[in-house]
Amino acid sequence: MSKIEIINPATAKTINTYTVMSKAEAFDAIEASHAAFLKWRETSHEDRGDVLRKIATVLRDNADDLATLMTREVGKLKKDGVTETELCAAICEYTADNGPQELADEDRTWGDGHRGLVTYQPIGVIYSIQPWNFPVYQPMRVLAAAIMAGNGCVLKHAEICTGTALRLRELCIEAGLPKDLFQVIIIDHDTSDDVIAHDKIRGVTMTGSDGAGRHIGTKATEAWKTTVLELGSNDAYLVLEDADIETAVKYSVMGRLFNNGQTCVSAKRFVVTDKVYDAFADAFVAEMSKMKVGDPMDDATELGPLSSEDQMNTVKGQVEDSVKAGAKVLCGGEVLDRTGAYYAPTVLADVTPGMPAYDDEIFGPVASVIRAKDDEDAMRIANDSRYGLGGGIFCKDEDHALELARKYFDTGMVRINNFGAADPAMPFGGVKNSGYGREHGGFGMREFVNAKAIFMT
Repeated sequence: MSKIEIINPATAKTINTYTVMSKAEAFDAIEASHAAFLKWRETSHEDRGDVLRKIATVLRDNADDLATLMTREVGKLKKDGVTETELCAAICEYTADNGPQELADEDRTWGDGHRGLVTYQPIGVIYSIQPWNFPVYQPMRVLAAAIMAGNGCVLKHAEICTGTALRLRELCIEAGLPKDLFQVIIIDHDTSDDVIAHDKIRGVTMTGSDGAGRHIGTKATEAWKTTVLELGSNDAYLVLEDADIETAVKYSVMGRLFNNGQTCVSAKRFVVTDKVYDAFADAFVAEMSKMKVGDPMDDATELGPLSSEDQMNTVKGQVEDSVKAGAKVLCGGEVLDRTGAYYAPTVLADVTPGMPAYDDEIFGPVASVIRAKDDEDAMRIANDSRYGLGGGIFCKDEDHALELARKYFDTGMVRINNFGAADPAMPFGGVKNSGYGREHGGFGMREFVNAKAIFMT
């Protein structure tokens, strides 16, 4: 049987190996989750919430160890791993507090005053396919909603964070989750397609690239499975004519380098109006150039390695292709001469359509600065993308920014004069090639339920 080798991207040393499951073993896990689901669906929303609160406690108790494991597997800054674990605990608590109301039966009337009822019932086992950039958060945001809705969950995590996936399951069981309800399967892509088609899988949710989303969405549709797809993006942050440059630079650096630049809702394209272009570009390059690159276990480090050598080489190729097409390197633009998958904080200018830095998602510490004539032109450039996950606006006139965000920004999420990745109280998801469906904010709890209409006399 084939093996998965886990390599620490900061040291280039192998830290663990895992055996890939056979299709039969994966199917056994699905059947076990389904059997546990048949019992779990009988529990009350309140009892499900109690388990979620216990999971939150266990996650907090193990935050340091989880963060260390994430750092070793994917190069995440340890301090960011602690923050990620706290976010997962908060998601569990938000879901526990709000789930009973979100999923409560609703009285309706039909016809000539007859009584009706809408009830939100679980559908079964949800197949969760998740990436490596947030090894605990990505699976937990799916699992919390699945648990509250009364569903089971089978996780296929990215290979390079297999250890984190298995540890997360152990902690959930320690907190009181039925041991078979949440399963982790270590499988290849061919087996994954078979899992999607399994008759006990009732829904599929996936976070990843738009290419992978297209494949998984197609397979799920062929098998008549409901889906939620949260895909990539090349989010634009607008620096408008009246922007406060200090604020814009502060959050632009944060937004580009957060999680070592490997976040779907990272600020990636900076669309800057001509009036403030030079002031922003000069200050932005100065700040990006002085970011401290180093050991992700060190709290003083501001940028760690990319998740793997393969990921580093992908970023390197995208930058080189953009430069060949006419982009100008204002800082960085190179692999750092040190052990590990380290790439320099990079700013590209003269970025135009047809370049990877304009058209595609660069999953690393690379920023594209694009000049716009004015505010209207900036909005046009921002929407000139096949993606539509998030974006941002820097503007002193918040009412103007709100108007642009509400009516014209063609994305699922918009930040005004700030940056952040996710919050349990706000919906998360995108449009266009960034996928469909929503997580968080109560919306995720209703994605995989049967909204059943009951007609009474």
